[in-house]
Amino acid sequence: MSYFAAAVVREKGGWTAAELSLRGAADLDEVAERLRDVAPDADLSLLFVEADDTYLVILRLDEGEDLRVFGSDSAYAEESRLGALLVGDLKTSVTGLDDTEEARPVATGDGEENEQPAVDPEADPVGEADLLTDLGIPAQRLLSLSAHEGMMPADVTAEICQVLGCVDEVEELREV
Repeated sequence: MSYFAAAVVREKGGWTAAELSLRGAADLDEVAERLRDVAPDADLSLLFVEADDTYLVILRLDEGEDLRVFGSDSAYAEESRLGALLVGDLKTSVTGLDDTEEARPVATGDGEENEQPAVDPEADPVGEADLLTDLGIPAQRLLSLSAHEGMMPADVTAEICQVLGCVDEVEELREV
């Protein structure tokens, strides 16, 4: 299973991004250590792991401590070794998507909007959906972004990074 892992860190001078290799990581603590190593003095470090245009995992470290994790779908743990490493120990399914949000207009790219299902009924998000709330992405928004049918993990990462103000840094990593 292929993946893209982007570490986004906020230091005094603003946001920077770096691609992070997770090859050979033995456990979640080692992944967190690799994230810390990107910028040891960062006040905030985020890691976006996108796998096979299907799964998204977000890890957060505040001042190098207090690891928090959100996964878009618990099925990722069953699909790959990396998925098991990142979300396999997350027992808590995240609930709270508004049941009244059955359909909403979605841009099609040609300037038109179509009514499409708002969420993938098969998705089982796990972890802490509120890990970005203080950064302007409430849990409800993260859940609806990550569970929206047709929304790729890269799209979710781009939406989040747009709000954070670091979308250009992450997009530069994709172009390499």
